[in-house]
Amino acid sequence: MKRKLLLVTTMVLGLVAFLAADQPKSKAPEQGYVPEGWYPHEGGLLKYGVDIRFGEEPDTMPEGWKFGRVSAVTSDSKGDVYVFHRGPKADAVVVFDSLGKYVRSWGRGIFGRPHGIRADKDDNIWCVDDAGHQVFKFTREGKLLQSWGVKGEPGTDDKHFNRPTDIAWDRQTQDFYISDGYRNARVVKFDKNGKYLLAWGKAGSGPSEFDTVHAIATDSKGRVYVSDRENNRIQIFTPKGEFIKQWTHLGATQGIDITDKDEMFVMTHRNNVENIIYDTLAGRIMKIDLETGKVLAAMESPGHHLDINDKTGEIFVGSLTGNALRWYPAPKMERVPRRSR
Repeated sequence: MKRKLLLVTTMVLGLVAFLAADQPKSKAPEQGYVPEGWYPHEGGLLKYGVDIRFGEEPDTMPEGWKFGRVSAVTSDSKGDVYVFHRGPKADAVVVFDSLGKYVRSWGRGIFGRPHGIRADKDDNIWCVDDAGHQVFKFTREGKLLQSWGVKGEPGTDDKHFNRPTDIAWDRQTQDFYISDGYRNARVVKFDKNGKYLLAWGKAGSGPSEFDTVHAIATDSKGRVYVSDRENNRIQIFTPKGEFIKQWTHLGATQGIDITDKDEMFVMTHRNNVENIIYDTLAGRIMKIDLETGKVLAAMESPGHHLDINDKTGEIFVGSLTGNALRWYPAPKMERVPRRSR
């Protein structure tokens, strides 16, 4: 009996050793198994799980409602999540609780083409309408507080936009910046009360020149990060619009967000050609070092704009596939049921 047991044990150990020896080595063991035909993730692996149909699985929206192309998603300090989409089968802004349950909605008939959405420090919700050439400030419940631009009337002066895209705030002063955008090639700055202060930029590829100003964000030092998408770069400026430097190694950036702790994330694509021809499907979310621009970690994701929840670390992505994506931290790279998060 002991002989048989010894024989079986020897065979098992031999098989394990054989399989271990036969297993190809990972190109990046710290990222798990990366086979020879694949490149490791840039900088390292962002360890997140994902809900690919946040707000629709389970479906708690009114009967017959469905997202169109989701341009952007944001979250407020109370945990509510705002999905800004372009479809006719639901209000333009659909609000969910942190678990994806429908709460309220508003905005039907207001926007020509929804683009960017952000929550400010007071939980006001700002919506950028690129086709309508306007920017709106709402309460959480959808009451309009203020607007900028003239509906359906493009322009380049201090009262007009020409297809604006995104918004960001100076953290000390609460002055705000509008990226303007698809037809104009500039950044417009207003004071905290909405009074025009200045603008900078023109069409081109040199410093302080733009070709599609698609996203904008600020850090704790007041620096302004501008996605110059069709020039495949991010340009960085002072609060006065003075050029500091540019990053040309991150591709065609669709979205930028910087947390209260100065953690920077971008939604980007290899280049402007792939971004357009793949219709934002072949994207990457990258975590970036603010001082150097170094890629710290990355993961694949389709997407347009993105928003980081400062409290939970979740990443919300508006995807033009018609999905709101919710990426949640998963340090063990295991999927976690929503009710357990």
